[in-house]
Amino acid sequence: MPTMPGGTTRGARAGAVAALVAVALLATAACGVGEPAAPPTVTAAPDVAVPKAAPPDPVKPQPKPKPMPVVWPLNGKPTGTKKVPARPAVAVKIENSVQARPQSGLQQADIVWEQVVEGGISRYVAVYQSKLPGTVGPVRSVRPMDPAIVAPMRGILAYSGGQPPFIRAVGKAKVQSVTMDGGDPGFRRSGDRAAPHNVYGSVRSFAKQASKSRATPPPAQFSYAAKVGQGSAAKNDREGHVADVRLSPAQRTVWRWKAKTKTYARYDGSTPSISSGSQLRARNVLVLSVKMKNTKYRDPSGAPVPETQMVGSGKGVLLTRGKALNVSWSKKKTGKKIVLTTRGGDPVSLDPGNLWVELVPRDSGSWRVR
Repeated sequence: MPTMPGGTTRGARAGAVAALVAVALLATAACGVGEPAAPPTVTAAPDVAVPKAAPPDPVKPQPKPKPMPVVWPLNGKPTGTKKVPARPAVAVKIENSVQARPQSGLQQADIVWEQVVEGGISRYVAVYQSKLPGTVGPVRSVRPMDPAIVAPMRGILAYSGGQPPFIRAVGKAKVQSVTMDGGDPGFRRSGDRAAPHNVYGSVRSFAKQASKSRATPPPAQFSYAAKVGQGSAAKNDREGHVADVRLSPAQRTVWRWKAKTKTYARYDGSTPSISSGSQLRARNVLVLSVKMKNTKYRDPSGAPVPETQMVGSGKGVLLTRGKALNVSWSKKKTGKKIVLTTRGGDPVSLDPGNLWVELVPRDSGSWRVR
């Protein structure tokens, strides 16, 4: 055989290679190379009950909000009806001299304004809408400040008569006059008193005489809380059990808190003020400082006729539920209502119920609250 370099024959080399290949094949067979892999074993999970989602709670119908009660515009009390009865505000000029006491029908008024007239005595402008009494009085003549009091209510002013300039001022303020001197129905003279303190009237009759444009409810003159005890003064901390108001040397009006009735009882000085057999009472008492001037006109006795300046602004105090609140007031025009705020400028609300307004002359009158 031919010899390879290094002394190795070609045949010997080929045998060695074959032997190595055989050994490699045996090793491969021993490792299982080339056999298919066994499939993985799968274990089935046991049956598990899947909880179902709970059904949503049924939607409960929401209760409808209770409608706000319909209230009388001049006292804030519920009317008990679906709408305010279509009748006007009727203001009546009522006397408060000693000869005129006791009066009739004042306790049924929604708002009463007390003002100083000639000689320092006081008279009332009593305003009715929620109740229409058959008898009020004694009824007296109109005064120059009356149109500005009544005009914002767009109703009727009933009075016995008056000086022509004062009567013309009522019409100029777009207020309807109902007068005894003018022959209008609803007035009568009583035989129990001497003239001129014996004129009485029927508010029901006056209301029926309203012109078509006035036979509607008046706009509210003040804001009222929803319930008694929620008015601005009622929630105040300052005590207001007594309001001692000096309108003039001839008229001192005193209001005293009565916890039992939750109202203020009225006195002329120390004498209880009586109307139709009962002492006059108020849920709210509003005392306002106002300017007053003498006009060029005089009454039959020769005394100058004063005029309370209703257009303007000033300070005052509101008493409700035995509490007192300092207030500010303003009125822009004859036909505009009074705007009432706290001294800080916040709106003021009254307790539902009747109101008495004391118009105190700024230079000659005064009041004390305790």
